[in-house]
Amino acid sequence: MHPFRTHTCGELRSSHVGLEVRLSGWAFHKRDHGQLLFIDLRDHYGVSQVVIKPDRSFMDDCRHARLESVMTVTGRVVARAPETVNPGLPTGDVELVADSVEFQSQSEPLPFSVAQEEECPEELRLRYRFLDLRRDRLHRNIMLRSRVIARIREKMRALGFNEFQTPILTSSSPEGARDYLVPSRLHPGCFYALPQAPQQFKQLLMVSGFDRYFQIAPCFRDEDSRADRSPGEFYQMDMEMSFATQDDVFAVVEELVACVFSEFSAKPFNKPPFPRIPFAEAMLKYGTDKPDLRNPIVMRDVTSVFRESGFNAFRTAIEKGAEVRAIPVPNIADRPRSFFDKLVEHAKSIGSKGLAYLVWEGGAIKGPIAKFLTGAQTSAIASACEIGEGGVVFFVCDRRPAVNRISGEIRARLGAELELADPNVFRFCWIVDFPMFERDEESGQTVFSHNPFSMPQGGLKALQEQPPLDILAWQYDIVCNGTELSSGAVRNHSPEIMYRAFEMAGYSKQDVDERFSGMINAFRYGAPPHAGIAPGIDRIIMLLADEKNIREVIAFPMNQRAQDLMMGAPSEVTLKQLRELHIRVALPADKEKKEQPAK
Repeated sequence: MHPFRTHTCGELRSSHVGLEVRLSGWAFHKRDHGQLLFIDLRDHYGVSQVVIKPDRSFMDDCRHARLESVMTVTGRVVARAPETVNPGLPTGDVELVADSVEFQSQSEPLPFSVAQEEECPEELRLRYRFLDLRRDRLHRNIMLRSRVIARIREKMRALGFNEFQTPILTSSSPEGARDYLVPSRLHPGCFYALPQAPQQFKQLLMVSGFDRYFQIAPCFRDEDSRADRSPGEFYQMDMEMSFATQDDVFAVVEELVACVFSEFSAKPFNKPPFPRIPFAEAMLKYGTDKPDLRNPIVMRDVTSVFRESGFNAFRTAIEKGAEVRAIPVPNIADRPRSFFDKLVEHAKSIGSKGLAYLVWEGGAIKGPIAKFLTGAQTSAIASACEIGEGGVVFFVCDRRPAVNRISGEIRARLGAELELADPNVFRFCWIVDFPMFERDEESGQTVFSHNPFSMPQGGLKALQEQPPLDILAWQYDIVCNGTELSSGAVRNHSPEIMYRAFEMAGYSKQDVDERFSGMINAFRYGAPPHAGIAPGIDRIIMLLADEKNIREVIAFPMNQRAQDLMMGAPSEVTLKQLRELHIRVALPADKEKKEQPAK
């Protein structure tokens, strides 16, 4: 007999009755009935009930053993009495009557319950993540992640893609976030960077003649944490295709997404092809380039109505370049005044000077600004917003992008408070036609708005003839339920176009040659048109697992301050290590330590 187990704890069934078996696992639950002791033994595969009889020499040891101690139990499988059958367990028809018990390791008192999904501080959970991962929900999430990644690999290979690995130690690149830098011992004063994405390498694979690449790629960005973004590292399903258009990328991703979401979730989703929404339209209708299409509220631009109105607060702002967004919501005119007052206060808390609104009720039009508008103007608003009796239209007035942000947040708040979004569906869409450049609010300089390696729509001619802020790029995002799953683009494969695009963003030819030497040199030797995208693995799993926080689908995540509390990272290093790397630490004045790191 195997020294630890002949079966797993989730394997025993009625067909095993009468067999002598051996199980190993963790003591999950204990129920002491005086004459009999029941222990639920748990392993990766499930739970089996073990019965300890009072005449057994190990009864006292089992009775006093703490939960989560690891046991090996040998005994005979018996059928449970009909009244004790547990239909909630796959093994609930049988139990194991113990003949011998060996404790492989004893547990200390637990910092929180593993058996119960009770709330406890996240910091405590992360410090004892190995215990947290024993809990059923988290264990299922990590196994879901494993199965999804395996299915993605299988599907991508079926679609003709080959998996390649790209370097982890590379050079710094302007991907839009801070790099994690790694000092070089052999090259004093020089640093590697951990890749924010395999962007340049996957393009170079296309230039090298490989046709379809994918990789479950680790990426590293020194960013602040959010509920849907893990600080430090994350994983994406990176892919690139040669001789491919935007439509080709969409076809692959839509087939992959349909495969994964149909196999791993019971929730319905809109079938491909997914809607394509231009960036400008998304900002106007939803106030965001990550719209939650489950929310039926669609905003309108009513700047022209207020330009000639008697509402001076809006009219004066419009003369200075502001715009007015209307947020129409049907059938809420009967809400109490407190509902509207709270919404106004919320608008102020997110940067708005206020929140105007009109109410269509009892055949009349009411609201704080109704007296400033003519009948023709309110009719124009009703027509534009497709609103009628019982409806309310809220208004935000500000310059872009503030009006987009504020109105978008109010739309989302209304959708949540009024429970307008169906939580049991997935709604996918593509956001397309992103602007190639944008104006930096602080410096006023023209900068890349998305990905610096994208192909402008219209190619070199657009870069030569159009104002920078009017140029659109072949860039796209896929969004689900308000969560951006991925960004991608048709790539720029021409040195001439690349030089011109970077010149418009303030980079000289020398800058490009020095910072992107590998890519620009490769393009000089014949580069195919290519395109790609990189859906985020963590966010896909978060949606499939119906979790609100991305840390619930990552085995060993960092906390919000980018700390690994379990392993104690980041940590100080010794002076010897610093000297080997030719580094001296210069702490900020408010963080200087009285003691030097230990040698």
